[in-house]
Amino acid sequence: MKLTVMAFGIAKDIVGGPSVALELESGASVADLLEHLNARFPAFSKLASLAIAVNAAYAERDHIIHPNDEVVIIPPVAGG
Repeated sequence: MKLTVMAFGIAKDIVGGPSVALELESGASVADLLEHLNARFPAFSKLASLAIAVNAAYAERDHIIHPNDEVVIIPPVAGG
């Protein structure tokens, strides 16, 4: 399935823009997406944490992604 994933913060820097187009197997999970991102963009594996939101809600690793889902990479956040 073709998927456009939005990125913010350092994730945007890593993928080179506000979004990235990916091709994943039908029935792919968030874990599959993370594996694909780490393979294509090794800098992701160096981050302390990385979350994925699907349709405006944080998604667990076993969540199945569907072709029309809104998927967002949420990088680690620091505050003060």
